[in-house]
Amino acid sequence: PREGESTSSRGRPFHCRRALTISMKSCQRLSRYEAQRTPSNAPARVRVCVRLRPSVGTGEGKEAPCVRGVDSCSLEILNVRNNMETMKYKFDAYYSATATQYDVYMGSVQPILHHLLEGQNASILAYGPTGAGKTYTMLGSPEQPGVIPRAVQNLLQMTRDASGDQRKYSVSMSYLEIYQEKVLDLLEPSLRDLPIREDQNHHILVPGLTEREITSFSDFEKHFLPASSNRTVASTQLNNRSSRSHAVLLVYVSQTRGWPPYAQRAAKLCLIDLAGSEDNRRTGNRGVRLKESGAINTSLFVLSKVVDALNKGLPRVPYRDSKLTRLLQDSLGGSAHSLIIANIAPERKYYFETLTSLNFAAKSKQVVNKPFTQETLLDVGEEGSWPENNRTQQNSLLPMENLEPALAEKLLHLEALETQQAGAESCALPLLNTPRSERLEFRRLLEETRRELQVKTLRVRHDTTSYYDSCYIQDSAPGSENKVPSEWEMVLQPELMARTKENILAILNTGSVKDLMALHQIGKKKANRIVAWRGEHGCLASG
Repeated sequence: PREGESTSSRGRPFHCRRALTISMKSCQRLSRYEAQRTPSNAPARVRVCVRLRPSVGTGEGKEAPCVRGVDSCSLEILNVRNNMETMKYKFDAYYSATATQYDVYMGSVQPILHHLLEGQNASILAYGPTGAGKTYTMLGSPEQPGVIPRAVQNLLQMTRDASGDQRKYSVSMSYLEIYQEKVLDLLEPSLRDLPIREDQNHHILVPGLTEREITSFSDFEKHFLPASSNRTVASTQLNNRSSRSHAVLLVYVSQTRGWPPYAQRAAKLCLIDLAGSEDNRRTGNRGVRLKESGAINTSLFVLSKVVDALNKGLPRVPYRDSKLTRLLQDSLGGSAHSLIIANIAPERKYYFETLTSLNFAAKSKQVVNKPFTQETLLDVGEEGSWPENNRTQQNSLLPMENLEPALAEKLLHLEALETQQAGAESCALPLLNTPRSERLEFRRLLEETRRELQVKTLRVRHDTTSYYDSCYIQDSAPGSENKVPSEWEMVLQPELMARTKENILAILNTGSVKDLMALHQIGKKKANRIVAWRGEHGCLASG
């Protein structure tokens, strides 16, 4: 059947139970995708495709078509100043009124999803005037699911196929709308305006936004369908269910790699259904509808300014002039593989809206993004906590005999902490590939070595700082907090005392002011006096 969107077709609810069955049947036709490794950090141009919805009406007068497809990538529109001329546009893809939801998804959307498994962001944006078919393209109908249900279903299948003993994936979602320059959470509706922030790595995020983990399409449907009913819609003279806000679905994909170097990759998929630009003379907006229309048109105007600034290479890009462009900072001129689906209407009465949409799409395809893989290396203790396969775990253990003593000591200390948190040593995760008895013996030797080093340090410190005060190390008063352990009490050896005395005498005879100040109870004034006395009377004599 011919697909497209008319004024009445948008009234058909996406959120009904049949959507799950239909979408799963449609996605079963998709071939299984095996993730391919592609070169990272390569610039990527924003891809643009145009979709023409079917004509509505008699096809005569103002309802006569003004747009005609040329081939799979090109179309032409009448020149209003000269009916004998047409203006031709070329994009990455052109979908005529007979194109199905499956054609749009497989031709333009599905090819960019594999970047998410490589830790790179992706963004899909539906643009166009009100009544041109944006919401239908993104959500679809019970019989023909749109981009959002197909992409989520396909992405979940891709993560399941790529998962294994050495690689794990997790998928979660958030859903928000931008209504009159306010960012509102749709999963947990409230009137609180959420802020938009940028972290130190220039990633755009929304603190306080609800996030739900999804493991299957039924999980997604459970969260998404009620949230979709929370989006602000209203009836106008052009549309029975006109979107009064920009809706943004965020799908997060996290990947944990279980072989050295242990790492975690994070990617974000933005699925954006923009509200359409409106001519209030035709929509008949009044009161609240007029205020909503003004906010929508202003944000879309700032979006056009952002694209112009990027194309011209201006030093300032006005991302912060609108909540929408601030949220799209990753998608336009940022770090995402972006696709813009420009929806247009064929009727002559929508000529100027169609021409504006085509001009915006033509400018957008010149924007170049710089995607990169977002990968974080994990510490030794972090990646060791997730593998469940015992064989994998044993292969990842570190041989103690090949480690430096300091590193082995740190690993043993970390192992002890894991044991303490687990409650029993049998539940703890070993980090060293050695028997338990050898690890305990090594720990005992480390303790003895540490104790000997402490005793030697105490001896040297006593020789250099307390020679004239005492010849013995005494315990502190009973009950003192600084009481020295009894095993540290000992008598200094005579030869060590003589050697220390010679060292101190050598410093007094040859040391600089700085060297003298390092001795006990000798400040700068006393050190200068010693140097002056030494210059007049010569070196100090022993005895």
